[in-house]
Amino acid sequence: MVDYKELYHKMFNACENAINLLIAAQRECEERVISDGDAPPGENLTVLPQPEDKE
Repeated sequence: MVDYKELYHKMFNACENAINLLIAAQRECEERVISDGDAPPGENLTVLPQPEDKE
């Protein structure tokens, strides 16, 4: 018999990992734009504090 609980946890963990990967990529890209000063002319960038990691 298929263990649906195990399959659910596998999918949930994979989704969580994918979300964390996307968040890390977004933060890296934002940091590069901010540090390079590559904002379009006339645009103001506001740097918000990052939430503390739960890990």
